[in-house]
Amino acid sequence: MAAAADLAGAVQFLTFRVDDAEYGVDIMSVREIKGWTAETRLPNTPDYMRGVINLRGSIIPIFDLRCRFDHGLTQAHAKNVVVILAVGHRNIGILVDAVSDIVTVESGAIKHTPQEASHGIKERFVDGLISFEERMIILLNIVQLFTADAEALSQHIAPETQQ
Repeated sequence: MAAAADLAGAVQFLTFRVDDAEYGVDIMSVREIKGWTAETRLPNTPDYMRGVINLRGSIIPIFDLRCRFDHGLTQAHAKNVVVILAVGHRNIGILVDAVSDIVTVESGAIKHTPQEASHGIKERFVDGLISFEERMIILLNIVQLFTADAEALSQHIAPETQQ
Protein backbone atom coordinates (compact mmCIF):
# COMPACT_ATOMS: atom_id res chain seq x y z
CA MET A 1 0.00 0.00 0.00
CA ALA A 2 2.90 2.37 0.71
CA ALA A 3 4.21 1.92 -2.85
CA ALA A 4 0.88 3.03 -4.32
CA ALA A 5 0.85 6.08 -2.07
CA ASP A 6 4.41 6.90 -3.17
CA LEU A 7 3.33 6.86 -6.83
CA ALA A 8 0.17 8.94 -6.34
CA GLY A 9 1.90 12.20 -7.37
CA ALA A 10 4.14 10.58 -9.98
CA VAL A 11 3.83 11.00 -13.73
CA GLN A 12 5.53 9.06 -16.49
CA PHE A 13 6.91 10.29 -19.79
CA LEU A 14 8.26 8.56 -22.85
CA THR A 15 11.43 10.41 -23.81
CA PHE A 16 13.03 10.62 -27.24
CA ARG A 17 15.68 12.56 -29.13
CA VAL A 18 15.37 14.94 -32.04
CA ASP A 19 18.64 16.57 -33.06
CA ASP A 20 20.53 17.37 -29.86
CA ALA A 21 17.47 17.82 -27.66
CA GLU A 22 15.52 15.35 -25.55
CA TYR A 23 11.74 15.58 -25.45
CA GLY A 24 9.03 13.84 -23.47
CA VAL A 25 5.35 13.08 -23.91
CA ASP A 26 2.87 11.75 -21.37
CA ILE A 27 3.14 7.96 -21.45
CA MET A 28 -0.66 7.69 -21.43
CA SER A 29 -0.80 9.19 -24.93
CA VAL A 30 1.65 6.64 -26.38
CA ARG A 31 -0.02 3.85 -28.33
CA GLU A 32 2.96 2.19 -30.01
CA ILE A 33 6.61 2.56 -30.94
CA LYS A 34 7.73 1.21 -34.31
CA GLY A 35 10.64 1.32 -36.67
CA TRP A 36 10.66 3.66 -39.63
CA THR A 37 8.75 2.65 -42.75
CA ALA A 38 8.40 4.88 -45.78
CA GLU A 39 5.32 7.06 -45.83
CA THR A 40 2.95 7.92 -48.67
CA ARG A 41 3.14 11.67 -49.25
CA LEU A 42 -0.15 13.53 -49.65
CA PRO A 43 -0.47 16.58 -51.90
CA ASN A 44 -0.97 20.10 -50.54
CA THR A 45 0.29 19.42 -47.03
CA PRO A 46 3.06 21.24 -45.14
CA ASP A 47 6.54 19.68 -45.26
CA TYR A 48 6.36 18.61 -41.61
CA MET A 49 3.35 16.42 -42.49
CA ARG A 50 5.41 13.66 -44.06
CA GLY A 51 2.37 11.68 -45.21
CA VAL A 52 0.60 8.57 -44.01
CA ILE A 53 1.38 4.94 -43.22
CA ASN A 54 -0.87 1.91 -43.03
CA LEU A 55 -0.68 0.43 -39.54
CA ARG A 56 -2.66 -2.81 -39.44
CA GLY A 57 -5.42 -1.35 -41.59
CA SER A 58 -5.49 2.11 -39.98
CA ILE A 59 -4.15 5.11 -41.86
CA ILE A 60 -1.84 7.07 -39.54
CA PRO A 61 -0.56 10.57 -40.41
CA ILE A 62 3.17 10.98 -39.78
CA PHE A 63 4.70 14.27 -38.62
CA ASP A 64 8.40 15.15 -38.78
CA LEU A 65 9.22 16.81 -35.43
CA ARG A 66 12.55 18.19 -36.67
CA CYS A 67 10.74 19.96 -39.51
CA ARG A 68 7.82 20.99 -37.25
CA PHE A 69 10.36 22.79 -35.06
CA ASP A 70 11.86 24.53 -38.13
CA HIS A 71 15.12 22.55 -38.06
CA GLY A 72 14.79 21.14 -41.59
CA LEU A 73 13.50 17.83 -42.90
CA THR A 74 14.64 14.58 -41.34
CA GLN A 75 16.53 12.36 -43.76
CA ALA A 76 14.68 9.29 -42.53
CA HIS A 77 16.47 5.94 -42.41
CA ALA A 78 16.18 2.59 -40.66
CA LYS A 79 17.48 3.98 -37.34
CA ASN A 80 14.63 6.49 -37.02
CA VAL A 81 11.60 5.63 -34.91
CA VAL A 82 7.90 6.46 -35.21
CA VAL A 83 6.01 7.02 -31.97
CA ILE A 84 2.26 6.52 -32.39
CA LEU A 85 0.31 8.90 -30.13
CA ALA A 86 -3.35 9.41 -29.32
CA VAL A 87 -4.24 13.06 -29.91
CA GLY A 88 -7.90 13.71 -29.24
CA HIS A 89 -9.81 11.05 -31.16
CA ARG A 90 -7.01 10.41 -33.68
CA ASN A 91 -3.82 8.44 -33.71
CA ILE A 92 -0.82 10.16 -35.25
CA GLY A 93 2.81 9.25 -35.65
CA ILE A 94 5.84 11.41 -34.92
CA LEU A 95 9.18 10.76 -36.55
CA VAL A 96 12.01 10.98 -34.02
CA ASP A 97 15.72 10.13 -34.05
CA ALA A 98 15.57 7.62 -31.18
CA VAL A 99 13.48 6.67 -28.16
CA SER A 100 15.44 7.23 -24.96
CA ASP A 101 13.59 6.04 -21.90
CA ILE A 102 10.46 5.99 -19.79
CA VAL A 103 10.97 8.35 -16.88
CA THR A 104 8.91 8.67 -13.72
CA VAL A 105 8.97 11.96 -11.81
CA GLU A 106 6.89 13.66 -9.17
CA SER A 107 4.45 16.12 -10.74
CA GLY A 108 6.06 18.88 -8.64
CA ALA A 109 9.36 18.25 -10.47
CA ILE A 110 7.95 19.74 -13.69
CA LYS A 111 9.30 23.26 -14.05
CA HIS A 112 8.06 26.24 -16.04
CA THR A 113 9.92 26.63 -19.32
CA PRO A 114 11.88 29.83 -19.78
CA GLN A 115 11.32 31.03 -23.34
CA GLU A 116 15.06 30.92 -24.01
CA ALA A 117 15.18 27.21 -23.14
CA SER A 118 12.55 25.96 -25.58
CA HIS A 119 14.96 25.33 -28.50
CA GLY A 120 12.96 27.66 -30.74
CA ILE A 121 9.71 25.80 -30.13
CA LYS A 122 6.63 27.94 -29.68
CA GLU A 123 5.89 28.26 -25.96
CA ARG A 124 2.35 26.86 -26.32
CA PHE A 125 3.85 23.57 -27.56
CA VAL A 126 5.82 23.06 -24.33
CA ASP A 127 4.28 21.92 -21.03
CA GLY A 128 7.47 22.28 -19.00
CA LEU A 129 10.93 20.96 -18.27
CA ILE A 130 12.18 18.17 -16.08
CA SER A 131 15.68 17.48 -14.94
CA PHE A 132 16.25 13.73 -14.83
CA GLU A 133 19.59 12.02 -14.17
CA GLU A 134 21.52 15.10 -15.28
CA ARG A 135 19.45 15.42 -18.48
CA MET A 136 17.06 18.24 -19.31
CA ILE A 137 13.86 16.98 -20.94
CA ILE A 138 11.42 19.28 -22.77
CA LEU A 139 7.84 18.13 -22.19
CA LEU A 140 5.68 18.57 -25.28
CA ASN A 141 2.01 19.50 -25.31
CA ILE A 142 0.94 17.19 -28.11
CA VAL A 143 -2.62 18.51 -28.17
CA GLN A 144 -1.38 22.05 -28.96
CA LEU A 145 1.27 20.71 -31.31
CA PHE A 146 -0.89 18.41 -33.44
CA THR A 147 -4.66 18.81 -33.03
CA ALA A 148 -5.18 21.33 -35.83
CA ASP A 149 -2.74 19.46 -38.08
CA ALA A 150 -4.40 16.08 -37.50
CA GLU A 151 -7.81 17.57 -38.28
CA ALA A 152 -6.50 19.24 -41.45
CA LEU A 153 -4.80 16.04 -42.59
CA SER A 154 -7.91 13.95 -41.90
CA GLN A 155 -9.66 15.93 -44.67
CA HIS A 156 -7.28 14.17 -47.08
CA ILE A 157 -8.02 10.70 -45.70
CA ALA A 158 -11.21 8.80 -46.46
CA PRO A 159 -13.38 8.45 -43.29
CA GLU A 160 -13.51 4.63 -43.44
CA THR A 161 -9.70 4.43 -43.15
CA GLN A 162 -9.43 6.60 -40.04
CA GLN A 163 -9.29 5.17 -36.55
